[in-house]
Amino acid sequence: MRFRFCGDLDCPDWVLAEISTLAKISSVKLKLICAQVLKDVLGEGIDYDKILKLTSDAKFESGDVKATVAVLAFILSSAAKYSVDSDSLSSELQQLGLPKEHAAGLCRSYEEKQSLLQDSLRKCSLRLNCLDSVSWRVDYTLSSSELRQVNEPVVHLKLNVKNVDQKVTEPVAMTLSAEKFRVLLAELKQAQAIMKTLE
Repeated sequence: MRFRFCGDLDCPDWVLAEISTLAKISSVKLKLICAQVLKDVLGEGIDYDKILKLTSDAKFESGDVKATVAVLAFILSSAAKYSVDSDSLSSELQQLGLPKEHAAGLCRSYEEKQSLLQDSLRKCSLRLNCLDSVSWRVDYTLSSSELRQVNEPVVHLKLNVKNVDQKVTEPVAMTLSAEKFRVLLAELKQAQAIMKTLE
């Protein structure tokens, strides 16, 4: 079967296996765990002690607790990624074997935070490093001890690239012959023209 919250693909086996683990917790406690998982996915941190207390009745081992958090994070973020409405998500989770009350509680938590989840996922996806600054210098060697006449310019480029994950700027230096510089310049002009057509 294909599921919308899985991007119209089959549900991963590990998610299917953990649905029975979720069913061992009461629907009220599952909703409280969902709130903690949503906080974590939104970057607000997670209170593992609270989750351990909520799962203590079910006598979960540490692996079960981690699996519960992982499967809820997958379901909630994947549903937001594919813009699945809460009714469809509830129906699909019930098809996978999650009890109706559990699915309803999970979907209420999801519905409350769906737009925030989507905004958060947009911010952290496709983060590209960006060019901060460029410095250059041209050396023109007229002759050398090995050759009588060289007459070839050499371009020294230094690109300062800002790493968006680490928030640091890293220098990338290169030396190009005149011919390689012409090729680079031509390709940059082509890329610039393509970008203008996409605007």
